[in-house]
Amino acid sequence: MSDEVNLFAQQEANRRRSRWLVIGFILFFAWLGFGGDFIWYLSTAKAPPESYHHIFPFVGIILTAFGAIMAKYSYSTGPKNILKSTGAREIIDAQTPQETQFVNVVEEMSVASGITKPHIWIVDDPDPNAFATGHDESDSNIAVTQGLLAICSRDELQAVVAHEMGHIKNLDVRLMTLLAALVGAVTLIADGAGRVMFNGGFGRGRSRSSSDSKEGSNPLVILLFVVWIVSWILAPFITRLLAMGVNRKREYLADAMSAQFTRNPGALASALTKIESASAPTTSIKGGAAHLCIADPLGRAVNGTEGRMAELFGTHPPMPTRIARLKMMGYEQSAHEIPGAAAAAVSVPSSASVRAT
Repeated sequence: MSDEVNLFAQQEANRRRSRWLVIGFILFFAWLGFGGDFIWYLSTAKAPPESYHHIFPFVGIILTAFGAIMAKYSYSTGPKNILKSTGAREIIDAQTPQETQFVNVVEEMSVASGITKPHIWIVDDPDPNAFATGHDESDSNIAVTQGLLAICSRDELQAVVAHEMGHIKNLDVRLMTLLAALVGAVTLIADGAGRVMFNGGFGRGRSRSSSDSKEGSNPLVILLFVVWIVSWILAPFITRLLAMGVNRKREYLADAMSAQFTRNPGALASALTKIESASAPTTSIKGGAAHLCIADPLGRAVNGTEGRMAELFGTHPPMPTRIARLKMMGYEQSAHEIPGAAAAAVSVPSSASVRAT
């Protein structure tokens, strides 16, 4: 019962975070819009009567509406865009023994996890990796690289798929997919806005206004303008940090759920060891979707450390820690499977705790 309660709590937490993420995204665009309106209002307040005075906040209304539309679009098309960006191909009819095994494993783990069978995809990349995307189990997707299929045994592949099933069951995929979509949207918009402001008409318009007015610049306008510009510059960085920080603890939970579904934590430990030992990064999966993967596709050193910097800039927990936890699960499971071990644990709890250490 406690596992169900924890699962429902995790699902509700992910729903709540997803809602706040969308609200924050829209409010960010509202600040960009209405903040720009306010700066424009202050900069034209002392202009001559015949000059333009910015009164109606049409920029704020337009950008807030644009943010809401982008949030809805990013949410609805996020899974499709992520799969498209990786060059993944859907497996409808398996053509090779590896593809057949992959399909069979996904079907088995769907039964074990109690969720609807997800759509199955393969990314033609030699580096071993895997990820899940979607909104919930009704439209979920699991993708693995060709490199993962090449190096994993059946048990190891089963464990990796079960890990991704854990993300689907927890509704991690909803939050993580939304984050990936919003990171891409903010980056694209910020790049476009930067080109318009610095290469387009803003600089010329500013020079005209300065030549028309000899009163000097308002310090408040300058301050607000700097904050506004910094908001545009930092937006992609901040959303990427959100995507990084949201995933580290979820990986531990998905690892544990893989062990629960397969009853074989050692298989996932072995698969993660092989993935970690791969020499090349996963070139088909870009930084905006890195937090979706079972292992960091960019191979960043920060993911191998603990601490505040790792929490801020790392997308995944340290792989040695994950592997050690899984091996400990396997050790405890083996101890319980020894005849009489359960009775010994009840009668002599102190010795059991010594063995556990």
